[in-house]
Amino acid sequence: MAGDDYEEILKYYELHGTVGTGGFAKVKLARHRLTGEKVAIKIMDKLALQDDLPRVKLEIDAMKDLSHQHICRLYHVIETPKKIFMVLEYCPGGELFDYIISKDHLSEEEARIFFRQIVSAIAYVHSQGYAHRDLKPENLLIDEEHNLKLIDFGLCAKPKRGKYSTPKWLSPSSTLLLDQMLQVDPKKRITVQHLLSHPWLMQGFSDAVQWQSKYPLGHLDEDCVRELSVFHQQSRESILQLINEWKYDHMSATYLLLLSKKTRGKRVRLRFPCLPEHASTMMSTVLEHSRPDAQLEDTEFTLSTPVTRKVASKKHENKENVETVSALRNEMPFVLPTPKTPLAKSQIETQVQAVPLKAAAFKESQFTAVTPIKKPATPTNADELAADEILPERRCQSVELDLNLAHVDSSQKKRKAKIFGSLERGLDKVITMLTPSKKKRCTRDCPRKLKAHCNITTTHLLNPDELLNEIIIVLSKKHVEYVQKGYTLKCQTRSDFGKVTMEFELEVCQLTKPEAVGIRRQRLKGDAWVYKRLIEDILSSCQV
Repeated sequence: MAGDDYEEILKYYELHGTVGTGGFAKVKLARHRLTGEKVAIKIMDKLALQDDLPRVKLEIDAMKDLSHQHICRLYHVIETPKKIFMVLEYCPGGELFDYIISKDHLSEEEARIFFRQIVSAIAYVHSQGYAHRDLKPENLLIDEEHNLKLIDFGLCAKPKRGKYSTPKWLSPSSTLLLDQMLQVDPKKRITVQHLLSHPWLMQGFSDAVQWQSKYPLGHLDEDCVRELSVFHQQSRESILQLINEWKYDHMSATYLLLLSKKTRGKRVRLRFPCLPEHASTMMSTVLEHSRPDAQLEDTEFTLSTPVTRKVASKKHENKENVETVSALRNEMPFVLPTPKTPLAKSQIETQVQAVPLKAAAFKESQFTAVTPIKKPATPTNADELAADEILPERRCQSVELDLNLAHVDSSQKKRKAKIFGSLERGLDKVITMLTPSKKKRCTRDCPRKLKAHCNITTTHLLNPDELLNEIIIVLSKKHVEYVQKGYTLKCQTRSDFGKVTMEFELEVCQLTKPEAVGIRRQRLKGDAWVYKRLIEDILSSCQV
């Protein structure tokens, strides 16, 4: 990956793990820096696209024109010499395809709810002069409220597949509806207008399907505009003008993500961005340590009032004071805590002069015992976090400086050396004691706790290690290659010629409701139906 291509996207988004791959594209989970909202970023390689590049441009143009409650929202488009980045609405429920597989088949009541949403989306798409042309369960995602979102516009050709079989469990009215829809001859095919009030879709509902958009682009939310105006310190009129251009740049993305937060009942607030100094360096670090299904915490650093923002805007004015404090941390024998307010130079100098005097005045009895250094509560900012992590090391350095500063006679040197040696050994133990806790954050020695959803299969086994071993045995028998990382197995299959044909993940997890051990599965690459059959074969062989 070229650092230059990712540098622009990393200005605005934190990249996390890959959640899907295709022939010329991959999708990564990410977080918008200003709003903290999760997004999905579709990354496409221009060189790999070749003749399909015009169709991608068509998809982007179509999604810019489409704004509907059942269509995946486009937030931001970034194009570099080698890549195209499409920042899209994140739907944690995954594909409708996987949801159907997990339930074997849907009841007609649930299918009717989903189908009304699909018809609503398609009627709206047609009203805007577009045709999707590739409606299938893989192109419908489930959002966090269990509603469908249509994806992938303009990338697929017209289907050839006029023959189909009808499942036995379908009712006569639903079978008739399918026959009316799946007509090869467009003249015989049922129209969207008739679908909106079709008898099967009206069962249990008093109204026809409402296809009009609930989110028209012409209306701008006043709360979101006000927040952007205060944050950027620009007039309301200036912000309105920028948004109304709908360039699908960072301004468009920030407004739409703020609006998404508001519709879900969250506070309409922006936070300070933590921009990387060297985007390419940050990119490599993030991508090396990211998990495909990274769980992002919903923490927010908000600017709650204009007064708070006014104080924050004086950051550059206080730069000299901050740099002075930073320099003193490296020179002083004891670490000063991060000041809550900017310190005047005179205050800092006074503290610096006082520290050596206090160090020299320490009595010998104060160093006869070592008290473990307790870590403070969760740091409120990055500076405090940095101070926490280097505290033991700095205290070791302070001991050496005290030895140089203290004026003792030769009869006391041996005794002090013994005391300080004991202190250093004690501090080493403290450092050693603290180190495993850091490693524990990175290395998972127990299965993750997840909520049950369509991509998780529950089992009757109660021991996660037993289940993991069972899966590994089955994978070996099925000649499926895998790499184990904790309780996650990254799996792939190959053709007779050695080409990778399928990539997927299996993870043993602990379910919260109900309390049970489950298997999370996710397709990353390969044909959906081949994946379906393979997963069913693996799970049935695991005796779960």
